[in-house]
Amino acid sequence: MTGLGALIRRNTKLYFKDKGMFFTSLITPMILLVLYSTFLGNVYEDSFRSALEAAGASVSDKLIWGCVGGQLVSSLLAVSCVTVAFCSNLLMVQDKTTGSRQDLTIAPISQSTLSLSYYLSTLCSTLLISLAATAVCLGYLAMVGWFLTAADVAALVLDVVLLVMFGTALSSCVIFPLSTNGQASAVGTIISAGYGFVCGAYMPISSFSEGLQKVISFLPGSYGTSLLRNHALRGVFQEMATQGFPTEVVEAIRDSVDCNLYFFDHRVELGGMYTVLIASIVVLIGLFIVMTLLSRRKRRG
Repeated sequence: MTGLGALIRRNTKLYFKDKGMFFTSLITPMILLVLYSTFLGNVYEDSFRSALEAAGASVSDKLIWGCVGGQLVSSLLAVSCVTVAFCSNLLMVQDKTTGSRQDLTIAPISQSTLSLSYYLSTLCSTLLISLAATAVCLGYLAMVGWFLTAADVAALVLDVVLLVMFGTALSSCVIFPLSTNGQASAVGTIISAGYGFVCGAYMPISSFSEGLQKVISFLPGSYGTSLLRNHALRGVFQEMATQGFPTEVVEAIRDSVDCNLYFFDHRVELGGMYTVLIASIVVLIGLFIVMTLLSRRKRRG
């Protein structure tokens, strides 16, 4: 355990000392927040306002922007928790290209311990940045429209922790076989560009075709996004109900922003979403362990 702790500290320090990796990871959530609020904010506002006006409901700007802010914040966190993990995990490839990994394997450290150190250091680094991004997002909600309770904030933090664990496990499985910085950069670019679409962060899953919705319903990232949506917007929907909004209007809005998620026309409850996300984390960690063991056998062979 002493060797594992030393490796985790070594990896974490190297990550924070590498200004390229660190600042890229750190500014990604901030850039997303600026882009989302600048370009998507008005789109979301018009969408919510038109939906409510069509239902004949009069709503305040604070409530509208509470909806907008909740959707923006949940989208940002859903993406950054995974993409930042891929940035943080690049040290695994960097050690291969610089020869540091070979030097580490010469020392009396097992391959399993080395792989575990990469996972845990990536988890710590990503979690630190993601929690900082969560604090910024909560500050943004406080400015545009705050409807959260302490329980909502706690649930959001739990969702972020689980998504970071998911992103770290996913990035570990994807990056482990890579051996060059070019391969890692290509994979990181693809993930950054495509993950937001397949998890429903950039565009609600409800806006996709029926066939694509069924495909995306198999992806665990979409359930993580929906969990964030539910907890970021719960207070907003509660306020709508308090103000006497028709139940069907509130449910229609919940459907439109993926708070209500469906698996082949069957609505998935929050407990089911947590089950899918946690199960996917366990499976990915198991896959990473298998990949590590096979790599160790291959080296011995």
